[in-house]
Amino acid sequence: MAEFGKPLSIVETPIPGMVVFELPVHGDSRGWFKENWQREKMTSLGLPDFGPVQNNISFNDAIGTTRGIHAEPWDKWVSVATGRIFGAWVDLREGPTFGAVFTTELDPSRAIFVPRGVGNSYQTLEPDTAYTYLVNDHWSPDASYSFLNLADETAAIDWPIALADVEISPKDLAHPRLADVIPIPPRKVLVVGANGQLGLALREEFAGQAHVEFAARADLDLTDPQLESARRWRDYGVIINASAYTAVDVAETAEGRRDAWASNTSGTAALARIATANGIVLVHVSSDYVFDGTLDRAYREDDAMCPLGVYGQTKAAADAIVATVPHHYIVRTSWVIGEGKNFVRTMASLAERGIDPTVVDDQIGRLTFTTDIARGIRHLVDSGAAPGVYNLTGAGEPQSWAGIARHVFELSGHDPDRVTGVTTEQYFSTAAGPIAPRPRNSVLDLTKIAAAGYEPADAVASLAGYLRAE
Repeated sequence: MAEFGKPLSIVETPIPGMVVFELPVHGDSRGWFKENWQREKMTSLGLPDFGPVQNNISFNDAIGTTRGIHAEPWDKWVSVATGRIFGAWVDLREGPTFGAVFTTELDPSRAIFVPRGVGNSYQTLEPDTAYTYLVNDHWSPDASYSFLNLADETAAIDWPIALADVEISPKDLAHPRLADVIPIPPRKVLVVGANGQLGLALREEFAGQAHVEFAARADLDLTDPQLESARRWRDYGVIINASAYTAVDVAETAEGRRDAWASNTSGTAALARIATANGIVLVHVSSDYVFDGTLDRAYREDDAMCPLGVYGQTKAAADAIVATVPHHYIVRTSWVIGEGKNFVRTMASLAERGIDPTVVDDQIGRLTFTTDIARGIRHLVDSGAAPGVYNLTGAGEPQSWAGIARHVFELSGHDPDRVTGVTTEQYFSTAAGPIAPRPRNSVLDLTKIAAAGYEPADAVASLAGYLRAE
């Protein structure tokens, strides 16, 4: 008999992510009523907004009907409409809690959230038991499943009715013992744009992680109309979009404008649709170019975007799109230095070759090294930080490009006074072709990401380490 009148509440279990819900059931002589699934109330108590797409009911005539132990690659919301069950759950996910067991009884006044990869089984304790469950993916023959024998000695489940006395399917009887179970791996991480300068840093950051995949443009074209069927997206938990069109001056040309919008905005929109439809965390890398640089203070995450040029407009549009994805991180950065040709390497080369450069002295910001961006992205994902926009640059005192060039000369053993500072207008006065407008103030406030537990590296210290490694 269901218990009437108790308040909605949760009970933690020894299996991470799995919680029991006590459900209010309202009844009288006519019967009873309950809210079996109420998204707003249940997520407010801490249940993940897991996005169910299918509702299944298993009706069991007799006492002792026994099913499981099956671990599927989706989350489940398990409840009972009529009758009562003894439920047993075993963590079959890779990790330190592999093999952990939890058992409890469920009636119409109790439900349980079962995370992806946790083995689920039950035994009916009353006749005419209707066992119901919501899942957040459709069954697929291509999905990866794992199973455990109901009589496994390590799990040692204390079944109320002996397994020898109940109805069990031949398939369930043939499932392996725990020592032979193949653990369910975590949902995969996909790094898009994996051959770019940030992509290479992400390859290094996630090296050795079997569940992380890397896709260059040749492997995954974000403008492909068939992108949504290119992979079984439900197997992915995170997409990191390190792909971008960054030729800011070329973006001011007719062809460049078209390519910049296709890559930075349309491609990102396609990933946003996939992430939303499949419950994926989307990590998107943004830019200081979404601002016009006119503020007299560091830009915060909630400052209004006001891009000056085409590149900044495409990035701002992408930010607005990604912000609609339920689980997202927009990592806004500036003055990125990584593998390949870049400002620091150019200045070091000029210093060695005895060339005295003129460098812009009225644009202010901080260098950001791709290794630090990769480390910050991993921190946000692994820590489960609140979704939203996070500024991520090098820390320390802001400098101009000319000031950074002088640091490069000094750290390379050359006279920093060989660098001459000029205005942006002077620097580009003889340029051929379109020149994109640059924000004069590219300094980003780092308070929010520091509060999320990530300590940005000092930009000058990172510069010194970068040059030592060259």
